[in-house]
Amino acid sequence: MGAGSRRSIEPQGIQQRPGQVHVCWHTDCGKAGSGTVTHGENCMFTNDTLKGRAALITGGGTGLGLEIATAYARLGAAVMLVGRNEDRVQSAADALNREGGQAAAAKCDVRNYDEVKAAVEAAVQRFGSLDILVNNAAGNFVCPSAELSPNGFRTVIDIDLNGTFYGCHAAYPHLKASKHGGSIISIITMLGVSGWPGAVHAASAKGGILSLSRTLAVEWGGDGIRVNTISPGPIGDTEGVKRMYIESGKGGLEAKKTALGRFGAKGDIANAAVYLASDLAGYITGDNLIVDGGRWLKYVAD
Repeated sequence: MGAGSRRSIEPQGIQQRPGQVHVCWHTDCGKAGSGTVTHGENCMFTNDTLKGRAALITGGGTGLGLEIATAYARLGAAVMLVGRNEDRVQSAADALNREGGQAAAAKCDVRNYDEVKAAVEAAVQRFGSLDILVNNAAGNFVCPSAELSPNGFRTVIDIDLNGTFYGCHAAYPHLKASKHGGSIISIITMLGVSGWPGAVHAASAKGGILSLSRTLAVEWGGDGIRVNTISPGPIGDTEGVKRMYIESGKGGLEAKKTALGRFGAKGDIANAAVYLASDLAGYITGDNLIVDGGRWLKYVAD
């Protein structure tokens, strides 16, 4: 590769679109293996954007959680991947370490506060601090509200809403002590604001997380902790969208529900998570960053 060349690591099956932000290796910086995020020919995030920070990502073994963890690791952060499947999160951490990142894993069910606290303490013991918390773990299934059992409703609330609160509560003293200023990022959806027929449990949980986050943004702002959310739209390279829409032949219809007329990619959400965790967003708190291709606007317009 010559000067200025790039080796793309975009997800397979997702074509780069004009102006799309993507993660790649950039050789212009004079150091092989230095990660940057680029927009066209302009570097947006340098390889040290998150240097010296430690992050804990729930649901970090696959999907959006792993994509965020990978972006963080490539931009200098140490990452603790947390999930119920110990083999999965450990395998993901091992892969990041082989790539040159700094990663560890912990088995944790976010419905159990003691396990969440233990995972947080493990991250602090391993990396010396905790600066970023990403609440990504989630559960959902489609069910008409009249047929949803109380246990089914409770299970999703426990994972999504209670699990998010447990993570924030356990991480608070460490985020407060962060020399960079703490950052909490929770993954929600605008369907938690507009309503989500067939998923009242998830809609209630995600709407609750938004209110929780804005409350903590005010309560903890004086402690130097920023609290934000990200609302993804349909992300084409996630297993959920592949299974629910693409493989069932409904992909085209679902893509048309967005203003841009297409699916997003996991990297779109990772880029948003990098921005919110970095000093670039140092004056942003209590915000909900919508990364859905304009789906929520078109939903309202239609």
